[in-house]
Amino acid sequence: MSGTAPSLPELLDDLASEHEALEGIIAAISDEDWDVPTPAQGWVVRDQISHLAFFDDVARLAVADPPGFSALVSRVLEPGADPMAEHLGRGRSMSGRQLLDWWREARQGMLSTFAGLDPDSRIAWFGPAMGVRSFVSARLMETWAHGYDVADALGIVPVPTARLRHVAQLGVRARGFSYAVHGRELPTAHVSVELEGPGGENWSWGGGGDGGSHVITGMGRSDLVRGPALDFCLVVTQRRNIADTALVIEGPAAQEWMQIAQAFAGPPGPGRPAAGASRRI
Repeated sequence: MSGTAPSLPELLDDLASEHEALEGIIAAISDEDWDVPTPAQGWVVRDQISHLAFFDDVARLAVADPPGFSALVSRVLEPGADPMAEHLGRGRSMSGRQLLDWWREARQGMLSTFAGLDPDSRIAWFGPAMGVRSFVSARLMETWAHGYDVADALGIVPVPTARLRHVAQLGVRARGFSYAVHGRELPTAHVSVELEGPGGENWSWGGGGDGGSHVITGMGRSDLVRGPALDFCLVVTQRRNIADTALVIEGPAAQEWMQIAQAFAGPPGPGRPAAGASRRI
């Protein structure tokens, strides 16, 4: 990727800014707006915020109280249990103001705890442990993606920012994961990604099959994904169908990847149905 990797303080500042952008959307909504359906089937606005509050809380717990985190994981992932039921039920029992206060407290606790970490440390999570910088990037991606669902529900078009670069980086690095979670083998073909940032910046990743930034030479031109960074981020977080974006996809490996791209952890997401050109943002 062009440019240098951000430091942990820079990442935490960007995460805090993403929090503030979403709070700017929901801070003054009506009681009725908290229960407006979002594009995520079965989820209303309050469910999106409950989800963020819970996992921001759990992120703090993973660092501050590892035994407590391990016990929570065992409970949430118990066979037959619904891992979403507990925190969605909690949020549905709250007023909008109470829910907003929960999220504020959870995210501030997470940011404060992470600020004191060694940038090279790793954090236990529901799957494999993650490097702290990757973990913070993932929390930013989750905040942005769930915030986009909230904005869609409320008829708001968010202003894209340079923070999308973190989301795009995760999307590129998750190419192999996208195949693994679908039980497919990662093709040997390389895919390059060339994106235009919100301010006209050029963001590019070379054709390394592992999502790295190196360019493989002597193997011909790699497949290519190019277009607006916003559209790429919406596709890899499964907030838009690729048919409703301006992305240009060249080559079969790029086409296959974009059909299953998934930057977030967990089982394969259902994606979003194509809505046609009128749905594009």
